[in-house]
Amino acid sequence: MTTEKIVESPIDMEFREAGALTQAAVRLHMHDGTDFTAVGTTNRNPADPTQQRVGEEVAAARALRDLSEQLLDKAGVDIEEATHVTTRLNH
Repeated sequence: MTTEKIVESPIDMEFREAGALTQAAVRLHMHDGTDFTAVGTTNRNPADPTQQRVGEEVAAARALRDLSEQLLDKAGVDIEEATHVTTRLNH
């Protein structure tokens, strides 16, 4: 099977840390001009050892989950506009 790249929409991810709090911000610019921003946070238990990478992974996963929900919502709206049928995509 041959595949063809139609469009590219890179995702930018940025991390911020303050003490035990880690935040990931994800930005996606779609080819239709739609911009999405999603945020995920994690708060390390003070009794746990400091592992910056783990906090970033959890915060990133939460931000990407938020982004996926936003994309499903947009897809549902786009389907409804095209078909005039109420659509609910599972998250």
